[in-house]
Amino acid sequence: MKGPPVNRIVPLDPLRLATARADFGRPLVAGAPPIAELNDRAREIFRHLVEAYVETGEPVGSRTLTRRLTAQLSPATIRNVMADLQESGLLYAPHTSAGRVPTEAGLRLFVDGLLEFGALNEDDRGNIESRCAAIGRSVQEVMEQAGTLLSGLSRCASVVVAPKTDQSLKHIEFVPLGPGRALVVLVASNGTVENRVIELPLGLPVSALIEAGNYLNARLAGRTFEEARLAIELELRERRAELDALTQRVVEAGLATWSGEGGGALIVRGQARLLEDVTALGDLERIRGLFEALERGENFMRLLGAAGDAEGVRIFIGADNPLFANAGCSIVVAPLRGERQRIVGAIAVLGPARMNYARIIPLVDYTARVVGKLVG
Repeated sequence: MKGPPVNRIVPLDPLRLATARADFGRPLVAGAPPIAELNDRAREIFRHLVEAYVETGEPVGSRTLTRRLTAQLSPATIRNVMADLQESGLLYAPHTSAGRVPTEAGLRLFVDGLLEFGALNEDDRGNIESRCAAIGRSVQEVMEQAGTLLSGLSRCASVVVAPKTDQSLKHIEFVPLGPGRALVVLVASNGTVENRVIELPLGLPVSALIEAGNYLNARLAGRTFEEARLAIELELRERRAELDALTQRVVEAGLATWSGEGGGALIVRGQARLLEDVTALGDLERIRGLFEALERGENFMRLLGAAGDAEGVRIFIGADNPLFANAGCSIVVAPLRGERQRIVGAIAVLGPARMNYARIIPLVDYTARVVGKLVG
């Protein structure tokens, strides 16, 4: 049963993609032509070839295109056009006798000028609205649910930057979870609760957790996360805090739960989906490297921060960003905008370069607008 709908979000506005499309104005390969320089026949063959490749992940040959094209063209004519497209840097042949697949420049050109965006159906919109409803949930829970939902709908990985709260803090508590781990419970003045798990030295006594909580609570009242962090770090540096070494490590770990470059918590869901098309050992190693970079948040906060430069979604294909250059992946990212269009986070889908852009771009756009209204 669907939950009550939140404020209705209108379907994807093509104007919101203006900035995203502008990102694809320069070719990745020297000499790759703009879409306007392709004649109608070349455009039609190129469009069907990319669509077939996105569907199957396999090289596309002239016989396959003959069955897909509405115009009656011979396989020889199609092969000649494919050869011209390959010479222009839009296609390449992975094997001598195989069909063709689009290059990254070809995929960019396809998204820029030929892709027809599908509108989300009523079921998808209702599913996003009801599953992301904020009633009874913390901001962190809403963002985690949005990431899980987007990964499931897109069949790719999702990445979410949860917003940092500007609310003043009310309470912090450390709850022991077992050897070397504790749960940090953060309560903001508006009632928002965030939970983070932290790593601690083995054998740390519970008394150190209690003392660290008392120390922080005495200094948090009426301050935002950032204000409290800066004040406490200064006090620790100047050694005005009378804390033993273990308690100070707990305090520093607690501070680290809300510090970080460029945004709040990084939430990644559906990483295993990136492995579904991997067959070669070298590809597997590149994907593993990407996983490790995601876990560290390496370069990712800055990349998602770039989403704020666009009105709607932005698309990065392969070498558009060094984080994905060796992994053969693309990312579709949109900012989360709250009141007065202020950016409060970002949401993205990460998948193979041959991802279904026609479906994923509207999914990311719509989810970002729904979640932005909820957490903004």
